[in-house]
Amino acid sequence: MGKILFVWAVAAAACATAGGACAAAEDLARKYPTKPIRFIIANTTGTSVDTLARIVGSKMSDLLGQQMVADNRGGAGGLIGAEIAAHAAPDGHTLLISSTGMQVITPQIYRKLNYHPLNDFAAISLFAVTQNILVTNTQLAVSSVKELIAYAKANPGKLNMANAGAGFQSHLAGVLFTHMAGIDIHHVPYKGGASLIAVMGNEAQVQIAPAPSLMTHVRSGRLRALASGGEKRSPVTPELPTIAESGVPGYLSTGWAGLMVPKGTPKPIIDKLHVTLVRSVGDPATRELMGRQGAEPITGTGAEMVKFIHDEYARFGQAIKLAKLKVE
Repeated sequence: MGKILFVWAVAAAACATAGGACAAAEDLARKYPTKPIRFIIANTTGTSVDTLARIVGSKMSDLLGQQMVADNRGGAGGLIGAEIAAHAAPDGHTLLISSTGMQVITPQIYRKLNYHPLNDFAAISLFAVTQNILVTNTQLAVSSVKELIAYAKANPGKLNMANAGAGFQSHLAGVLFTHMAGIDIHHVPYKGGASLIAVMGNEAQVQIAPAPSLMTHVRSGRLRALASGGEKRSPVTPELPTIAESGVPGYLSTGWAGLMVPKGTPKPIIDKLHVTLVRSVGDPATRELMGRQGAEPITGTGAEMVKFIHDEYARFGQAIKLAKLKVE
């Protein structure tokens, strides 16, 4: 609690000459939260974002002294959950787990949204980055990205690349990879986790998907990992080269998760949530659990999170155009 108390002490000193309004803000931060906090997770139970949100939410609950109630609202690429959060009361008792889908993919493939991905929320901070990992069926006779590319060029159209559905992160990561590698692979959409089952069963031979969804299968020997999609090697999988260093220069595709609140949430509450999130992600036990899931813990400012989302918007926009996704 030391850092939180310090923040309040600094705020109190600054408020010494600001009158009743500042005193009221200080009192609001001290009392918050006054009831259980709803964590809206715009993903189904068991997905990588859901798992990471629950890990971080558990520690935040301990620090804030109130229960974090996970409210999974999956579907429509995160649109449903994001819309609910955007229209919730801005009192700090409804939080949104922000992620790639709802912030940068869905806004580019849905013609009409009942929320604005940035203007309707206040960003708290990112809390995890997840590498997309390129994996193959273990029977495919390749052990590196260069070998995969060579095999695909020698056998055009004969490999199937599975994804979790049109417009999902795994789909766009795969489309970007095949485009940049200059290979002809058939992209096959599945429903969520069925895509990994298809690769393990050799119905499909290749996939690029978030590390938290597949690292258990890699470690058990059911999938073969070739490379990661980050700008540099992940500390979670240091043995894996990046796709960029393995024969596809400039390739970059990662996932992420962060925390947001409805626009209009009082700044003292935002500040308290930020301090709490940073402390939660910095907790050794939390970091270990996140690492087991294949995620890299990260925190920063709300402004840094917004800039990051803008950069991701442009990057995924390129993949969306390549995939020729129809705007709905």
